[in-house]
Amino acid sequence: MKKISAAALLFSSTAAVADAPNVVTDIAPVYALVAQVMEGVGEPQLLMKQGASPHGYSMRPSEARALQDADLVVWIGEDLTPWLENSVETLAADAVSLELLHAPGTEVLAFRETSVFGTDEDHHDDHDGHDDHDEEHHDDHEDDHHDEEHDDHGHDDHDEHDEHDEHDHDAHDEDKHDNHDDHDEHGHDDHHGHDHDGDDPHAWMDVDNAITWVGVIAASLSDLDPANAATYAANAEKAADALDHLKHDLEHQLEDYKGAHFVVFHDAYQYFEHMTGLKASGALQLSDATPPSAAQLAAVQAEIQEHNITCVFSEPQFSDALVRSVTNGNVNASELDPLGFGLDLGPNLYSDLMKNLANSFESCLK
Repeated sequence: MKKISAAALLFSSTAAVADAPNVVTDIAPVYALVAQVMEGVGEPQLLMKQGASPHGYSMRPSEARALQDADLVVWIGEDLTPWLENSVETLAADAVSLELLHAPGTEVLAFRETSVFGTDEDHHDDHDGHDDHDEEHHDDHEDDHHDEEHDDHGHDDHDEHDEHDEHDHDAHDEDKHDNHDDHDEHGHDDHHGHDHDGDDPHAWMDVDNAITWVGVIAASLSDLDPANAATYAANAEKAADALDHLKHDLEHQLEDYKGAHFVVFHDAYQYFEHMTGLKASGALQLSDATPPSAAQLAAVQAEIQEHNITCVFSEPQFSDALVRSVTNGNVNASELDPLGFGLDLGPNLYSDLMKNLANSFESCLK
């Protein structure tokens, strides 16, 4: 009798995992948020090789198969991964597509259009500057987007984002990751470049958005898997509480550095700045997919010299040669990692990523 009971328990546990929806995510921070919501039910799959640039990527055959088998695709959206849009619509035609950047409640910021952002006296309040944008953006999506996310796939709203499809993802450090080869194999030969005239897709670096998203993810999972809806809801509530504490810890840690001047490698940290009160003076590149012009670098160099900026950040996916070229080794060079490159893939990756960002800012600015 004991053996039968044990076998029954094992079968029940296996069945729960087998019955969990097949969920595919685009980047590691999104994977971590989904993993928190799915805890005890199943695990998502990471579509992209960890540490690769999301703006241009060639899926491997195993990754394409995972997309084909997906019941739910959770991704930031085509603004971050334009190459993924067609694949979601074709390979994952029967899956629900959840674009987090356009989910109800997401705070979305507009791209900064120049490589020099100015110093404290030049900055307007980011919250005021984007209120009109955010209200207009969410009014358009609030009434109908939630239903779209949970219908066949919610892909009808891609037409309004065509302006983001003018992306030019010329290889930047492709050899460093070996995942930009054989791009045509999966039909992803349309690397598009950031025009920086629309929404900034790096929205996961505002913890308030992550708090919103765990609820949206739980709702999507519950629609697909009503039997586990209570678990998803409880996990989302637990995750939201932990994220709220994380946000307050980050704000407290960086409170003394709000007036500090620094330059980032590429303009990916606006949401983190918006959340903590930090304000970058400029970026060496507007996008990690497009090399800067000589005029852009000269403008950043002038900003560094004029304001005696002593902190310039590189990123682990890219060579620090660009940083060295504009600083001549006379500043504190530190590293910011927006994607969790090198972190253990799991539900804790998101909080580890955000803590690492705060620690990098603090160590370079103090």
